[in-house]
Amino acid sequence: MASTVRRRLRTGAALLAALALAACVSSPRTTDAEKYARYDAHAGEAVDHFRYFGSINGWTPLGDSALAVWTRPSEAWLLDLSGTCQDLTFTPAIGLTSSMNRVNARFDRVLVRNRGSISIPCHIRQIRPLDIKAIRAAEKRNPDDAPSMDQASDAGT
Repeated sequence: MASTVRRRLRTGAALLAALALAACVSSPRTTDAEKYARYDAHAGEAVDHFRYFGSINGWTPLGDSALAVWTRPSEAWLLDLSGTCQDLTFTPAIGLTSSMNRVNARFDRVLVRNRGSISIPCHIRQIRPLDIKAIRAAEKRNPDDAPSMDQASDAGT
């Protein structure tokens, strides 16, 4: 009788462990590719530049070769970079270069603030405006997958 109880307890424990593992597998975190796809789906046609007055309202890394940058609460841009950008997904702050209050594709850079005082420049290949309302609606449909836009930023140079 005691062996039957132990066997049932072991079977029950194994079943609970399997269910816990299945729960973890069924609700994975959003990958960088999935985050990028969400923003890409709500991006407009490429533009040459956007107006920039030296401060970033927020930013979201979308892997190591793209990011979304908020210049105002209702205005954001998808920046595709030329190649990979070292430490983009881990940096606590970024900056942007600009000229005459404009950030230009193929000319300006994202400055990734490294652990020291070194800024790693990442060239901007393409700029596209983002439909903020559509992104927020998509994030409401999948709130667990929503990336935050409250990353710190530095003033541009």
